[in-house]
Amino acid sequence: MVVGSSAQDFLQNVPEYQTKLHQQVEQLYDVLDSKGVHLKGKGVSDILNPGAVMKYVGQLFSELSALLANGFLVLLLAVFMALEVGGFPAKLKAVFGPENTKTLQLEKFNTSVREYMAIKTVVSLVTGALVSLSLFVIGVDYPIMWGMLAFAFNFIPNIGSIIAAVPAVLLAVVQLGPGSALAAAACYVVINVVVGNVIEPRFMGKGLGLSTLVVLLSLLFWGWVFGPIGMLLSVVLTMTLKMFLENSEETRWLALLLGPNPEE
Repeated sequence: MVVGSSAQDFLQNVPEYQTKLHQQVEQLYDVLDSKGVHLKGKGVSDILNPGAVMKYVGQLFSELSALLANGFLVLLLAVFMALEVGGFPAKLKAVFGPENTKTLQLEKFNTSVREYMAIKTVVSLVTGALVSLSLFVIGVDYPIMWGMLAFAFNFIPNIGSIIAAVPAVLLAVVQLGPGSALAAAACYVVINVVVGNVIEPRFMGKGLGLSTLVVLLSLLFWGWVFGPIGMLLSVVLTMTLKMFLENSEETRWLALLLGPNPEE
C-alpha cells in the first residue's frame, strides 16, 4: 500500500521534479561556462535530459512495486514454513530417534537458523527505521518507502546498503539539491557503519558471515534462479546452506570456505 500510493504520488509530481531538475542542469551549465568548460549543445543534454531521468525513476517505482508484490507471496510462504518449524524437532526424533547424531545436528542447525533470522530481521528493522527518520528530517519525499527498501536490502551485506541508498539520494538531488543529497548520503553511511560494524557483530558474532566474493556469487546465482526476489533472499539462503554445512565434520571445510577470513 505504501509503495502503491508513493508511485501514484510520484507520477503526479513528475512535472515538478522535471522542472527542478531542468533548473539544476541549467545552473550546472552556467557554472561550467564560467570555468571555461562549454558543454551545452554538445550532446551532454541528452544524458542530463530531465524527461529521461524521470522516466528511469518511474520505471524504478514500477519495478519496486512488482518486487514487493512477489515478495508478499514469498513472505506468505515463509510464514507457513515458520509455523511448521515448531513441530519439526519432534518429527526428527520420531524418524531418527531422540539420541541420534543426525537429530542433534539438525536441531542445532534449526536453532542457528532461527537465531540468525531473528537477529538479522531486528537489525534490518532498526536500519530501515533510522533511514526513514533521517530522510524525513532532511525532507526527502517517500521516507517510509526508502526505509522499507533499506530494511529489505539490509539482508544483503556489503553491497545491499549501497543499492538501497542510490535511488533515495538521486531523488534528494532532484527534489532538494546537492546539499541535501550529501546529507542523505552521509546518513546512509553513518547508519550502515554503526549498525553493520558495531551493533550487528556484537549480537551475531564476527564469524557468522560470508566472504564478499560469495555474497556476489550468491546474488548472481539466486537471482538467476528466482529473479529479483532471489537476490533479496540470496544471502539468507546461502547462510542457511553454510549453517547446514557447519553441523557436519565432513562438510565443515566447505562452510569455512564460504565464510570470511578466520582470525588467527
